Amino acid sequence: MLGFIKKSPEQLAALDRVREWTRERFALAEDVTILVSEVACMLPGCPPLETVIVFWDGARHHFKVFKPVAEVEHDDLPFAWLKDALAVPEGADCECC
Repeated sequence: MLGFIKKSPEQLAALDRVREWTRERFALAEDVTILVSEVACMLPGCPPLETVIVFWDGARHHFKVFKPVAEVEHDDLPFAWLKDALAVPEGADCECC
């Protein structure tokens, strides 16, 4: 059975912090949707928890930081000039997000 896990105030603050860093890093407007989530990975060699960031700025962009959201630092985000490389081509079948 699927269910929601109540997030602690610290977890919510970390999610908000990464969301705002993403908005700042990529110069995203206030109306751009940014999704930050912490996911568990069960694949061999994958960290047990990773942070997935997705935003829609005309196209869908996504990237992962291979650590829990509470441990993500500003410098873990990709450089702004990589924004185009983070775009998911329309019609692409992407399993990660």
